[in-house]
Amino acid sequence: MRPPERRPGTLVLADGEVFEGEVAGAPPPGGVTAGEVVFNTVMCGYQEVITDPSYAGQIITFTYPHIGNYGTCDADFESRRPFCRGIIVRDLVSAPSSWRAGAGLEEFLARRGLSCLTGVDTRRLTRHIRSQGAMVGAFGTAAEADLRAAAAAEPGTDGVDLVASVTCERPYLRATVRAGGRAPWRVTVVDFGVKTSILARLARIAHVEVVPAGWGAAAILARRPHGVLLSNGPGDPAAVRGAGEVIEGLLGEVPVFGICLGHQLLGAALGAETYKLPFGHHGGNHPVRHVATGAVEITSQNHNFCVADGGGAGTEVTHLNLNDGTVEGLRSLEVPAFGVQHHPEAGPGPRDSDYLFAAFDSWLAELHGAEADGAPFETAAASDAPPGAER
Repeated sequence: MRPPERRPGTLVLADGEVFEGEVAGAPPPGGVTAGEVVFNTVMCGYQEVITDPSYAGQIITFTYPHIGNYGTCDADFESRRPFCRGIIVRDLVSAPSSWRAGAGLEEFLARRGLSCLTGVDTRRLTRHIRSQGAMVGAFGTAAEADLRAAAAAEPGTDGVDLVASVTCERPYLRATVRAGGRAPWRVTVVDFGVKTSILARLARIAHVEVVPAGWGAAAILARRPHGVLLSNGPGDPAAVRGAGEVIEGLLGEVPVFGICLGHQLLGAALGAETYKLPFGHHGGNHPVRHVATGAVEITSQNHNFCVADGGGAGTEVTHLNLNDGTVEGLRSLEVPAFGVQHHPEAGPGPRDSDYLFAAFDSWLAELHGAEADGAPFETAAASDAPPGAER
């Protein structure tokens, strides 16, 4: 498929700031693509970023100047399709070079209905977002007045339940890949927008069943999991309908591990407040200190909201962000539950925090011991499906 010819385009932010470039990829519907504009600092892994469901409702600005150098590959999807609204880059590479490439990024975008604004001064845009905070905007080939109106009408991510647009429609199983052929645990993943790299990493230690975010605690516990993972996902944790009731029904009944949005939702269930960061954390180089050991981990992050504190007396902060002191991890002192704000599965990013999956494995062994029977989930309530196929 040959990408459409590039046309002059414009980005208009909600505060009136204007950036010029060219529109590539898929033509914007009606000449307009609108969403919350954020920036990501990764130097590679752009396909994983674009296909991460946590970007639902957002337009991603890449700070690295050349995006698309190595094309795209089917193995690098984090979900069945992109959920972001579009991307903004300095230079969209038209001639990728990699033996893994199945298609160029521009062709990838065109096939999946995503627009890109290229040729933008992304350094200026990033500095503006850092000083003014993440804000909604609109880009495309439409007249500037129309883009300005679209930006004014865009609701952004505050108070919007974006999880409803990314969660799976029905349960499915993830094949177990543990060495030796035996995975002693059954782990249920509550899909708030789960990445396939989380499922792949979890499948090394467990039989994995993914269930929709709307499943109740009783339905999850009826499947007799040894543990539950609350996945990453997009948007405002306070807007995710029913999540609090589900998590409260699980706490004390089964061990719970939360990642990113799952960590925020767990924190809220444990009594902590959540709030929106000025421009979020999006990148693969955020330093995090493990409080217990003092060790510093370089982490992959993608979130706009955060846990304000460690909750009440029954919780303990386990990790802190060294850039701004925000909470990166917490655990309950009363029930088996812990969560981290960063992404231990990386995808893309450093693997300094990969030990958290091994810690979850050891934790389940400590709590369940001989109860582990190695049996997978029964298939009656789930469809066997490739990762992300039900999202």
